[in-house]
Amino acid sequence: MKGFPQVGYLKNYISSENIIVGDYTYYDDPEGPERFESNVLYHFPFIGDKLIIGKFCAIAKDVKFIMNGANHKISGFSTYPFQIFGNGWEKVMPKEGELPYKGDTEIENDVWIGYEATIMPGVKIGNGAIIASKSVVISNVPAYSVVGGNPAKVIKYRFDDSTISELLEIAWWDWSAEEITENLEAIVGCDLVALRKANDF
Repeated sequence: MKGFPQVGYLKNYISSENIIVGDYTYYDDPEGPERFESNVLYHFPFIGDKLIIGKFCAIAKDVKFIMNGANHKISGFSTYPFQIFGNGWEKVMPKEGELPYKGDTEIENDVWIGYEATIMPGVKIGNGAIIASKSVVISNVPAYSVVGGNPAKVIKYRFDDSTISELLEIAWWDWSAEEITENLEAIVGCDLVALRKANDF
C-alpha cells in the first residue's frame, strides 16, 4: 500500500500452489507482507492439504496457520516421530491413514483475524467472522460470529440469525468492483435495505 508498505494484497506474495487467496485480502506486518508464508507452518507439499482464504479478509501480523504436517501418530504408546531420523528407525514409518488428517483449512470472505491468532488444521472460518487476537482456533467458526480465547469460543454473533442469512445470500464480496464501489456506504454502514436493493441489479 503506497506510503504504508507493511500492508499488501496477500495473493501477490504467495508462492505455494497449496495456498489460495482471494482478491483484496491483505496481510499487515511491519516487517513486510512477504513474511506471510513463513507463518503457514508444517505445510508439506506431499501431504496435499490446502490453505484457502477468501476475498476481503484482513489478517494481522503473525497469525499462524498450523497445517496437517504438524500431526504425529497418536495410536501407539509414543508420539515421537522416530522415522524422520533414519538410521533404522524408518522401519516405523506411518502407513497411509495412520497420521491424523483434518483436511483443508478454509477462511471464507470478509474475515478479520487478529494479531497472533493461531488457526489449527482443517478449521473452517465462516464469512464475516472476527477472530480475537491471540486466540487458538481449534474448531469451525460460524459466519458472523466473534470468537476469542484458547480454545476459541463464540463470544457473540454480530447480527441476528435472519440478518446473517440474508447477508450470506447477498454475498456482496462476489459483486464486481464497480458494484461494490457503488454500494460501499451500505456495506460499511450496515444498511440492509440498501444492500437488498443493490442485490436486485
